[in-house]
Amino acid sequence: MRTQLPGSALAMVGACKTFGANKAVDDVSFELAPGRVHALLGGNGSGKSTLIKLLAGVERADAGRVEIAGRVTQLAELTPARAGAMGLRFVHQQRSTFPELTVAENLAIGGSGFPLGSGGRIRWREARRRAEHALERFGIEVHPDQLLGELGPARQAMVAIARALQSQGEGEGVLILDEPTVSLPDAEVRLLLDAVRRHADRGQTVVLVTHRLEEVFAVADNAILLRNGRLVDEVSPQSITRADLIELVIGRPVEEVAPTGGAGGGPAVLEVHALQAGPVGPVDLTLHRGEVVGIAGLVGSGRSSLLKALFGVLPAEAGEVRLDGQPLELSSPRRAMRAGFALVPESRAEDAAFPDLTLTENLSVSVLPDYFRGGLMRGRRERRDANGLLTTYAIKAEAVEDPLDSLSGGNQQKAVVARWLRREPRVVLLDEPTQGVDVGARAEIYGLIKRAVDTGSVALVASSDSEELAAICDRVLVLRRGRIVGEVRRDQMTSNRIERLAHGEAEEVAV
Repeated sequence: MRTQLPGSALAMVGACKTFGANKAVDDVSFELAPGRVHALLGGNGSGKSTLIKLLAGVERADAGRVEIAGRVTQLAELTPARAGAMGLRFVHQQRSTFPELTVAENLAIGGSGFPLGSGGRIRWREARRRAEHALERFGIEVHPDQLLGELGPARQAMVAIARALQSQGEGEGVLILDEPTVSLPDAEVRLLLDAVRRHADRGQTVVLVTHRLEEVFAVADNAILLRNGRLVDEVSPQSITRADLIELVIGRPVEEVAPTGGAGGGPAVLEVHALQAGPVGPVDLTLHRGEVVGIAGLVGSGRSSLLKALFGVLPAEAGEVRLDGQPLELSSPRRAMRAGFALVPESRAEDAAFPDLTLTENLSVSVLPDYFRGGLMRGRRERRDANGLLTTYAIKAEAVEDPLDSLSGGNQQKAVVARWLRREPRVVLLDEPTQGVDVGARAEIYGLIKRAVDTGSVALVASSDSEELAAICDRVLVLRRGRIVGEVRRDQMTSNRIERLAHGEAEEVAV
């Protein structure tokens, strides 16, 4: 029987969890070395989320045990309270912090509580002193009386981590971070990862659940890889290439993950001349049949605004847009859709998804008039078409009647993409199309983009991920302060060159 190795911070042995006929976690065993960042990786259905829930005592395991600091507990007997007593600390993607309260109040809630004086009154001076001590201990440069919501997202996450760890001694227990950077811009990601690295360097054992491979190479000492509920490998990021890591995660060669766009040598499909809209312009660009063209730039460069202008969300103030040589008036999304445009927006949760509606309803909303005849809704046909789309667009769901928010993030995003591609648009506008999805779902979304351009569409992809743009685009246009300042073609394409242009560190290339 496997026992915990001397010096390990946590040992999990034989973890199993079955839902019906599905083995979500299948005999998983691993150990965590103390003072290290251990990345937990895997695609949709790999078992990551279930494994974290088993450790948190939220889901009851079928078998297995966990050992921390010599204390052994059967996973089936683990509860949230017992997990906390064993030193397991969790900071989830949806954090339970309170933006409208102060930093000191957030640290007290869920921590040691508020210090009370006579009559049960809160001793605010003591609460602030405790907060100051915690902030100093964890290197967070904020004032305890500052509202949490006034902080940037990275510092809000850092406060959440401090709250989780403040009751433990230096390096005690295990900190589990579940997708902490999923909604953070690049600068905030770096700030948070630096804090995570500092925690590990001071002896804290960290499990980082992430879908961003760049984070693994930036901060992780070890990577634990799950696929289909089983542990497939443990590797050091310093001893493996990105391509090899992707192949381990998804189980197929990297060449299948990031297919490049079409040849792009066909006739012009979309022509934009001197377009000005809000912070964008003047902009000139041309997309040829079969092309995938990327839009790069820093936050505030105008990436999203350019796509919104082309879709009629942001009113154009000047300029001309032609589709197949014919001038267009894109004064509203309705006109843009009729002309053959489709937009997958940056924020799925805020601008694209209807989480409480069924998968069928989410898929059909872009073609809803097609299902009305004589004033009656043809629900049977709508559901039949939805089932067909599950296969066509590789959407994994139990049933089309399930609410959208019951699907994984990757499958929700594929449903949003499918909603638009089913219209067979001439111009596909995609804003951060793989934000918040894992490597496997990224591969499938890339494949959907390629399928669209192979059948005659053009795709304009705005992304903050320069590696993504370098992988899938025929050309990348770089925006700065709302204007195109450079172009990187396929034969010159590297993520480094894209980033240098975005930062103004490389020679500008005339478009």
